[in-house]
Formats: sequence, C-alpha cells, structure tokens
Amino acid sequence: MTRVLEPATPGQVGLSPDGLARVDAAVQAQIDKGVVAGAITLVARHGKLVHTSTLGVKDLASGKPLQVDSLFRIFSMTKPITGTAMLILHDAGLWSPEDPIAKHLPELAGMKVLAGFDAAGQPVLEQAARAPTMGELMTHRAGFAYGIQGSTPEDKLYHDAGLWSAADLNEFVQRLATVPLVYQPGSTWRYSLAMDLQGAIIERLSGQSLPDFMQARIFGPLGMVDTAFHTPPEKRERRATLYFGAEGAALMPLAANPLLPDHDTVPSLALGGAGLISTAPDYARYAQMLLNGGEFAGKRIVSEVSVKAQMTNYLPDELLERRIVAGHQKFRPGFGYGYNGVVFTDPELAGIPVGKGTYHWDGAAGTWFWVDPENDLLFVGLIQLLSYTAPPLQATTQKLMADAILD
Repeated sequence: MTRVLEPATPGQVGLSPDGLARVDAAVQAQIDKGVVAGAITLVARHGKLVHTSTLGVKDLASGKPLQVDSLFRIFSMTKPITGTAMLILHDAGLWSPEDPIAKHLPELAGMKVLAGFDAAGQPVLEQAARAPTMGELMTHRAGFAYGIQGSTPEDKLYHDAGLWSAADLNEFVQRLATVPLVYQPGSTWRYSLAMDLQGAIIERLSGQSLPDFMQARIFGPLGMVDTAFHTPPEKRERRATLYFGAEGAALMPLAANPLLPDHDTVPSLALGGAGLISTAPDYARYAQMLLNGGEFAGKRIVSEVSVKAQMTNYLPDELLERRIVAGHQKFRPGFGYGYNGVVFTDPELAGIPVGKGTYHWDGAAGTWFWVDPENDLLFVGLIQLLSYTAPPLQATTQKLMADAILD
C-alpha cells in the first residue's frame, strides 16, 4: 500500500468528519477568544492525507489568512528530527548509547558536577560519579541544564557562559566546557541543551554542517522543500508572525532578538534543539516517515530498528513517579521519554486516549505533533504563540481525535 500522504476522504481511513470538525472547533475557539492568531492542523491515517485546516490569520495587523504552506518557527519540534539525524549516524556505526559523550566531544571530558553554592554565592563542585553517556544525552539525563533564561542560579551559570552567542557549534561546546553539570549523570531528567549538543556531534561525525547534513539526509530525500534553519527573503512573506501572549492581554508581535534569531541565510550556529522553520505538509512527511518505519516514497532515511529505538521509553518507573514537568509535558506513569520525544507506554494510566507507543513533542511557540503507530495516525498542529498560559492544544486534540476514530 502506498503511504506517501496521497489525499483521501476521512471515511476511507476510518475517521469521522464530524469528529474532525470538533477538533477544528476546539482550535477555532482559541482564535475566537483572541488567544491564538491562527492555526494549521493536519491529519493523516493509513498513509493518506485526509484533513488539513487553515484557521485564522498569519498576521493580525494585515489580516492576511494562513495558507497551507505558511512557514512557522517550530522551535523544539526540531528535536525529534535531530534525533533521527543522530540515528542515521548510529546506523552507520559511528556512536553507541554506551559511549561517553566525551568520546565524540573531547572538550567535555572531566566535567565537574554542581553540588550547590557557598555563602558568597560561588558554585561548589564535586566529581562526577561517572562520565555521562550518549544514551543519557539522547534522553535529557546527562546532567546538563538549558540556561536560556538564567532564571535559576544554575541556569545563570549557563546563561553567563554566553552559549547562545557562540559563533558556531564548536565554540558552543568550548563555552559549555567551562560550566558544570547540574546533577549527577543519570540521576534525573531535566530539559536541557542536549539536542544542541547532538547537533555538534552530528557535525563532528558526519564532517558536514548540521544544516547540510539534514538537507542531504532528511529534508531532500523526504521532499521537505520548506524546512530549514533560515527563511530565504523570497519566502519571508509566507512566515506567520510570532506573538507573545499573557493572560488577559492582547497578543504582542515579537521582533527578532539574540534568543529568537531571524536568519535569512544559513546560520553558522544551527541549533538542533530549536532552530528549524517548517510547514505542516513538510512536517507531516517527516512524521509519516516515522510511521513507515524509516522510509518514505521508496527512500530509506533511517533503519526500522532505529525508529523503534527513537520511539521507546528509557525512563524508569521511579523517575516517572517524580512527575517532572517541562511546559505542557508532564511526565508520569505511562508517559515516558524516548530519544528526543515523549513515548506513551500506558495511555490509560497517562490519562490520554492515544494508542500505546504514541510518540510526540511540541515547540515553544505552541506547535505540536504526534505519531500513533497503533492507530496508524499522525497529527501536526502549528500556531505561533510564546506564552506561559498557552492552551494545552496537544492534549485537547489528542482527546478529541480519539472520538474521531471509527474503527
């Protein structure tokens, strides 16, 4: 059976048009409230594209409507793609989960661990019980923080190291080597710059820049014609405006700044954790590749074994019982983490009616996706809202999609 997102009707793949309409209505309600300017959602099942909605506008000031090919900052939805890039290199035998990270990034050998701060506010360091591994890097358990906002003392150490102003990923790694790990490797899960470090490893192992590697090995073969770490000037008009939203306040457009770069050419510092621009149709091709077990349109991107590895939970029950929160992602029994994304091991226990083995992630501006192998279904949702009070559209649409499945 062809599984390349050819168009079909919902009924042909066992989906209810009325159920899909309820998904649209839930998203439209957020637009009507002024919480979101616009949204694109896309649904495919059994390899067939059955529903795409363009709701609201891409820019409030101009009132221009969203189009199917509108461009969105997908922020952390970059992370699963970076995971796939890493697994392409794993298929080539270039790394293994047991490897120390320093095997591939020698600058990070011998990193100390932050044990606290003294009375003068200076960091107190201790030896690492062992070296963090590549498997831990792939699952946010290696010991790193993120440090983007510098809102905690340990994050401030990362922020003050100037990681995000590095000229390239080599300099990024060099600057990271000057700060400590913030917990003993393997002892917990903490959202971090791990996927940006994966980008540096991809460059070292492949001999290509991260953008070139992804274009050659993922975007080009998949036909993802609008996915890149930059927006060329000729595509700028298609970009959806990025907004900041606070509860009870009007949406405010956000200009580019050092933490929200706006590249019109390929950047020298390409962030594997947050840097991509994409469209709903492009991301659906990536998602369908995962559902297809690593291939799309007759082109093998990554091995089936590696896709299964990416979509396998690696967090022990004891860690899930801590119920760690990262944005809308609330880890708990049944809701674990694979390589660069969430894995549902027990949807009933997790309280979300998706199929067992569903893999998903989201992005800082409210974008979200999931692939559900059990129901052979994918969903992509794109908005552009940076907000501490953003609606939980991923969980909302997952619950509504369960009602749309007829078989």
